[in-house]
Amino acid sequence: MEYLDLNVLLLLGIVIMIAWGSGKILSNFKLPAVIGYIAAGIVTGTSCFKLFGPITLGKTALLNDIALGIIAFMIGGEMNFAKMRHLGKSIITIAVFEAAGAFLLVFGASWFMIGKMHYALILGAIASATAPAATVSVISQYRAKGPLTTTILGVVGMDDAVALIIYAFASAMAMTFISASSVALGPVVLKAAGEVLLSLLSGISLGFVTGFGLRKLKSVDETFAVIMGVILIGEGIACQFHLSELLVVMAMAVVAANVAPARVSSIMKGMGMLGFPLVGAFFCLAATRLDFALLPKIGGLGMVYVICRMAGKYFGARAGAALSKSPDVIRRYIGLALWPQIGVAVALAIMVERDFGSLGPAGADLSQTAINVLLFTTILTEIVGPLATRYALHRAGEIKL
Repeated sequence: MEYLDLNVLLLLGIVIMIAWGSGKILSNFKLPAVIGYIAAGIVTGTSCFKLFGPITLGKTALLNDIALGIIAFMIGGEMNFAKMRHLGKSIITIAVFEAAGAFLLVFGASWFMIGKMHYALILGAIASATAPAATVSVISQYRAKGPLTTTILGVVGMDDAVALIIYAFASAMAMTFISASSVALGPVVLKAAGEVLLSLLSGISLGFVTGFGLRKLKSVDETFAVIMGVILIGEGIACQFHLSELLVVMAMAVVAANVAPARVSSIMKGMGMLGFPLVGAFFCLAATRLDFALLPKIGGLGMVYVICRMAGKYFGARAGAALSKSPDVIRRYIGLALWPQIGVAVALAIMVERDFGSLGPAGADLSQTAINVLLFTTILTEIVGPLATRYALHRAGEIKL
């Protein structure tokens, strides 16, 4: 069966409706809508009905850029320091350790299996992300309350920010390893650090300008227009100067959310409403890339990825909780609630495709491997993850089954 070759408007209209319908069906079963977006993409993509192929997907670059900007802004916009202060320093410590734990274990295992540094860096970076949607869904469904619940919510909120920073470092280093036959580690790390630092400084500067500008606005309509404008400006600056788009926009959103908290808070719901069709279509189109023909090639790598990621999250979170002297119930169970990955990890995989897909055969193979490993393993993590979260909350005495 040949792929359809649709014009971009017809394509986006169809994909948005498919994403909406599949998300609605999953929501009726008390499951995160994002699973429906992914499922719809798999069914309509490479491995099943082949409605959307590489040529058609190439027309959606602008949609990907806008959706990634909205995702990054919504991550940063939730990080209001005044609201997070009561959660304590343990949140940051646990988030850093669990993300770093997943990165290091997946990085080490992938490097051992494949022997390619750029593969290991990218897979490790993607593994560091945790999806809040499935975890928050379990907490809401069972009306969980208590110190573990509060800590989980804080950690999954911080985790995405940590994952973006890890990805910025890893992608900068991976690009250097792909483009050069022999490199010294020191200059590679310095180059990556410079890119991350410039991305953060650019985002922070834009965030202060945006925040103080938002203070002078009086209507939600004006606020919405300005925020959409600065999201695109932030992404444009990043593209122009070869910085991390996600990091620039996220840093901008964090600063704006703390300089003008009332304004940003008032617009977050509207951002979600606008983002729903775009982000839903984004996840649906991302999943069309899943190719079951690659399963024999990456099946072993996928299993190693899942096991090492889960172990890294669990033991990293436990170490962070111990270091921050969190209560025993948090030390024992926090790591079990951090296994779902669908969401920001998919966004990072699409970033890999865009950043590395044009870097010759090595870059194209890396991007194909990354998106397929992620989508294959997501099927498992989205089943096991919510069950592990429910078990942790039950053992902590914060829900009744």
